[in-house]
Amino acid sequence: MSPQHHDVIVIGARCAGAATALLLARRGLRVLVLERAARGTDTLSTHALMRGGAVWLHRWGLLERIAAAGTPPIRQTRFHYEDESVTVSIRPAAGVDALYAPRRTLLDTVLVDAAVAAGADVRFGTAVTDLLTDQDGRVTGVMARTRSGGALRAHSWLTVGADGARSLVARRTGARLLRTGIGSGAVVYGYWRGLEAAGYEWFYRRGRTAGLIPTNDGEVCVFAGLPSAEFSREMAGDPRAGYRRLLATATGGADGRLAGAEPPRRLRAFPGRPGFVRQAWGPGWALVGDAGYLLDPLSTHGMTDALRDAHLLARAVSGFLHGVPEPQTLAGYQADRDRAGSALFAAADRIAGYGWNDLSIRGLLRDLSSAMSEGIEAVSRLSA
Repeated sequence: MSPQHHDVIVIGARCAGAATALLLARRGLRVLVLERAARGTDTLSTHALMRGGAVWLHRWGLLERIAAAGTPPIRQTRFHYEDESVTVSIRPAAGVDALYAPRRTLLDTVLVDAAVAAGADVRFGTAVTDLLTDQDGRVTGVMARTRSGGALRAHSWLTVGADGARSLVARRTGARLLRTGIGSGAVVYGYWRGLEAAGYEWFYRRGRTAGLIPTNDGEVCVFAGLPSAEFSREMAGDPRAGYRRLLATATGGADGRLAGAEPPRRLRAFPGRPGFVRQAWGPGWALVGDAGYLLDPLSTHGMTDALRDAHLLARAVSGFLHGVPEPQTLAGYQADRDRAGSALFAAADRIAGYGWNDLSIRGLLRDLSSAMSEGIEAVSRLSA
């Protein structure tokens, strides 16, 4: 178990971790990425990239790979309410003329391959078991174990937790909760075939939501949403029957489209948890993606936020490389993240609370849209 030395260790190789590794490796840093899962495995996801996510992938030269893999372009979003449907076209901006909703087996792999091409050392099947610290409490690396049982001890100047909402880095460092949401929504979804979807489609009925998200291989991810407090009751007994009841209530059958399509063979579910914002850094460590900033999945903004955080952290690390003290650069990363995400968090939390009616949800969605735009503008104003 000879120690290994790197500039940065990233824990997690999903979209937040892989994107962070890619950007830091492109800046010439020695980056080690440790991921407990196997390469190319799936994970819970709504798949939908919002404008900011598509813009980041385009700037990094990766959006074209997502499109080339057969991911359908999304050029409109349709909002279905109790009494009407409203369609909004996706206008070209910042080099992007469409949105995309790639399967995570595709997106995460594209990001990982780009990180490896940039020089990052990515190791799958390796679970981090603890953090290394010095006598002053600064994080100096990790202890990990490979799938075959081998031990790994690695040192670094910075350890990045891209390890999800239950982040080991957050727990071991005692990262403070800066903000906790009140709303919490559950989501059940599966992949349908032969289903016509006009871009992204969102359905809103009192206490119920649904979404149609075209993704790879001719499939459409169809989710049904409800308050977390009602999840166990609605899904008790036969989960498939519960899923169909939720969809019938939220979509009314989507004009007969669901009845004419092939339903999923398997369902996946997220029972929900309130969103949160955690302290994003400390001596020798930082958090990206869901580890530090978790939105309710009803916002469909998680992947976009993960890519945003990767960009902001890489930008902060670049400042350190150019002589700016570490506390100043990482504090700046947290401030930039919070500035870009504060209004978005508030809007998503109100929607996730399901306390709206057919009239008020429209105002909340306008708030969400404005917050998304403000977040993009906040990050765009920063230097690269």
